Amino acid sequence: MAKFPKTFLWGGATAANQYEGGYAEGGKGLSTSDVMTNGEHTIPRRITWKKKDGTEGYTASTFGGYFNIPEDAEPCLLDGYYYPSHTATDFYGHYKEDIALMAEMGFRCFRMSIQWPRIYPNGDDEQPSEEGLQFYDNVFDECKKYGIEPLVTLSHYETPLGLSIKYNGWADRRVIDFFVRYIKTVFKRYDGKVKYYLTFNEINAIGMMPYMGGGVIHDSDQVRADAGHHQFLASALTVKEAHENYPDLKIGMMLAYQPVYGYTADPKDQLLALKRMDETCFYSDVQMLGRYPNYVLEEYARKGIKLPFEEGDLELLKEYPCDFLSFSCYGSQTVTTHEDAIEGSGNMFPGSVKNPYLQTNAWGWATDPEVLRIALNQLFNRYHKPLWVVENGIGWADVKEEDGSVHDTYRIDYLRENIKSMRDAVNLDGIPLMGYTMWGCIDLVSAGTGEMRKRYGFVYVDRDDKGEGTLARSRKDSFFWYKKCIASDGEDLD
Repeated sequence: MAKFPKTFLWGGATAANQYEGGYAEGGKGLSTSDVMTNGEHTIPRRITWKKKDGTEGYTASTFGGYFNIPEDAEPCLLDGYYYPSHTATDFYGHYKEDIALMAEMGFRCFRMSIQWPRIYPNGDDEQPSEEGLQFYDNVFDECKKYGIEPLVTLSHYETPLGLSIKYNGWADRRVIDFFVRYIKTVFKRYDGKVKYYLTFNEINAIGMMPYMGGGVIHDSDQVRADAGHHQFLASALTVKEAHENYPDLKIGMMLAYQPVYGYTADPKDQLLALKRMDETCFYSDVQMLGRYPNYVLEEYARKGIKLPFEEGDLELLKEYPCDFLSFSCYGSQTVTTHEDAIEGSGNMFPGSVKNPYLQTNAWGWATDPEVLRIALNQLFNRYHKPLWVVENGIGWADVKEEDGSVHDTYRIDYLRENIKSMRDAVNLDGIPLMGYTMWGCIDLVSAGTGEMRKRYGFVYVDRDDKGEGTLARSRKDSFFWYKKCIASDGEDLD
């Protein structure tokens, strides 16, 4: 039976805004996630704000639609709302216990994010917070004790709220300089402790969810193009800093990715699928190939969008592409031009239709047994650089039994199919795959709704949708299955 290489980096993934908690500890400033309330099931989260005249309100976060709060309002915390990120599942207070659990499973890698406002509370501060820096020192030291390699996301939906209020987030070019100051501080402080960094989590989120992806509170097509360009430049400058001063560092990009299938053999369906793929790969084309693709430049010209190019921008992008491509992939999406002919429900992706060959759960997430092999082949054939699956998993309303056990066979079934798919890509197709970090390895709050009921982890955390519970940790059945999988280098998936 084929295996993964001994060097393969098995592990799990988290994001600080969904997991870390300690939102006001150690001098941390507010992030954009800290003013997002909880939603419910398919109801999105909301961003609370206050006007200068004292009027309070909220605006729903959106996927794809435009996001704007009132012109004279600022996002802020308000009484009477529950903000899931404030405690999340409290990695801040449980990091030693959690990393020990990861080590027990055999993790070789732990993907996590640094909260930018824990290091620079307002984003544009002149000096970093020593308490914030020390917290991550402690985390990395704990990882090193167990031989776990950190994979650190530098910006994972955690833009300092101060930058949103003062600059409209990444819409303002000045934010590039603040980010570069931050990454220089991080690289210097954790030199020798961290080898792998990702710049922006799911960078294509800036085009779909600009508030989450870039702290944008006043939105338009032009603003999204501006914000994306500024993040591209910041990413290139991050690579430049690493290559010039820390040659052992590897800098990757991170893309939200899902293969797109045409529902029928109608060429119009196939063309629609192709264009949907281009919409996603625009962001990786810039970060991996170092140039804007023609299909985007033509689209911007049609819409009257003018990219904010300054002298040297295009040369910077060309000279400093990312070293590897990492991506999230939970499933595929299916599209058609024959919208009236088939069922449109039961698919998590807007603008998609239900694939009749796949089973979905209550949140519209489908298990596609070939999705990672397809994704890995598509991305490697496009970019010819090493790849890393850094998010993949399934959310489910896990039930904890009276004896404390959680029998999550559905998660094991999902992971078995996805790991087989990766294994085939490595052994049959020769894809250079660096590692796999399953999403939400320890239960955390949902990014989209702020719920706890949609659980992902191998470890159950006693916390509910209202923020109540002891935060006690307990092992699910999948914990022991994944431990066996890692120990066998992916051979034993029974």
